[in-house]
Amino acid sequence: MIARASQLFLPTLRDDPADAEAVSHKLLVRGGFIRQVSAGLWTYLPLGWRVHRKVEQIIREELDAFGAQEALAPVLTPAELWETTGRIGIPEIFRLEDRTGRKYVLPLTHEETFTFHAREIQSYKQLPQIWYHFQTKDRDEPRPRSGLLRVREFIMKDGYSFDRDEAGLDQSFRKHSAAYAKIFARCGLEAYEVAAESGIMGGSGSQDFLAPAGSGENTLVTCENGDYAADLEIAGGVPPAAAYPEELPAPEEVETPGQRTIEDVSDFLGVDPRATAKAMPVVTDGRVVLALVRGDDRLNEMKLLGVLGEDFRPAEDTEIREAFGAAGGSIGPVGAKVEVIADEALRAGQYVVGANRNDRHLRGVQAGRDFEARFADLREVREGDACPVCGGHLHLQVAIEVGHIFKLESKYSAPLEATFLDEDGSERPLLMGSYGIGPGRILAAAVEQHHDELGIAWPRSIAPYDVHVVALPGVEEQAAEAAHVLDAAGADVLLDDRDQRAGEKFADADLIGCPVRITVGKKTAEDGAADVRDRQSGEERRVPLGELGGVV
Repeated sequence: MIARASQLFLPTLRDDPADAEAVSHKLLVRGGFIRQVSAGLWTYLPLGWRVHRKVEQIIREELDAFGAQEALAPVLTPAELWETTGRIGIPEIFRLEDRTGRKYVLPLTHEETFTFHAREIQSYKQLPQIWYHFQTKDRDEPRPRSGLLRVREFIMKDGYSFDRDEAGLDQSFRKHSAAYAKIFARCGLEAYEVAAESGIMGGSGSQDFLAPAGSGENTLVTCENGDYAADLEIAGGVPPAAAYPEELPAPEEVETPGQRTIEDVSDFLGVDPRATAKAMPVVTDGRVVLALVRGDDRLNEMKLLGVLGEDFRPAEDTEIREAFGAAGGSIGPVGAKVEVIADEALRAGQYVVGANRNDRHLRGVQAGRDFEARFADLREVREGDACPVCGGHLHLQVAIEVGHIFKLESKYSAPLEATFLDEDGSERPLLMGSYGIGPGRILAAAVEQHHDELGIAWPRSIAPYDVHVVALPGVEEQAAEAAHVLDAAGADVLLDDRDQRAGEKFADADLIGCPVRITVGKKTAEDGAADVRDRQSGEERRVPLGELGGVV
């Protein structure tokens, strides 16, 4: 196929958008791939849609290869389905009514809809079933930003498996995991499959696929030895050892006037911040709970959510004073009449904690001896922590979530009464898996991983065109000949036949980022050859026009 740039809509820009921070945001706008309609709402222009469709096709091929079946469910969804599963209260959902007052939602994902259809499955003999579709999703995102990375509307490939038992669900899960690895490799992405939180999706477990990038909403944690990877929300690590003061036989109260922060207290008392404990009171289900981590650590809120099993919020000043008898900054676990959940790092050693009296702290506090707690992994992993597998150093990278797979079990099938008759004649709920990939996020992640100071350098598998032929003035016939040779060799060709200066054409070619640029200039009329430049390596060579088919 040959596309003439003179007939295409290619609105390239020389300057970055004023509000753009992510590289992918800057280059996709400048390259004429996308345009913003409103906050979080983007149009894929012809060039960007070509890339999106190539990503879709790779996903489709890998899913079809193991027997997944493509369908298409509507965007507009009856609210009663979401009411039945209990998800109607999710704040990110757009809600609307028709002219008769019937309520609908614009869903983030389609578990309810596909489970509704799965109610037609009657027998175990019809299982397993694996369905997927590419469909528009809407999300009432409060702070859309970073181009395609945090949006209010997007296209997602979401898929669903229905199995009779845990063994079948495990097999469906593994099939998707293997297919996703192939998809990301074919798209030219470096991506890691890691353990993750299930969040609002629920279920018994989930795996994230994270692509390291300069911008993103996730943090990838990896071991220097390559034997551990996890999302920061769930990652575990071994913190560096604390320098403990001399042990005390019992807690000792000390005055700490005006000292409210860990830094203030540790400096005032001359102790290692790692030998202090940070108290964070939260309220969940109407009760105050005290979360406790080491003074140099940060509380991982997703981990605490997993331990509590329900949402929580920071306790207010009045609630803190009522529960502990002191203001925040002077509270601790000793003598506290609330549940204490302490990080695993606090199991051993003695720590400085709040005394539950204003401007006073306790030295030498020891878990088990001086207070009782439920222990759990609550801390947020930091750069340089020891790997929980081998002890190597952990490394943190900003990453983009490009895929997520979940074991939903019967979370949706039970309330929606999607059941089947098993071999013994018993009626049982279908066991479900859910599998999502964001083509737009793959597109953005590819730009984040494949670019330079001049523009994008697309992997060939998802590039808008395989070859960009730049025709300089006076050799239009030779440029057309080069394009036809490439077309005959099976390449998608963008022929820049616009009436523009050579510098502008070269700048656009670098910005758009097709894998190969072929320049047909005045010298071509003399020797019948063209300059062939590899976009990623920058290597150039001279190739006769008749042999250009061999460069793609």
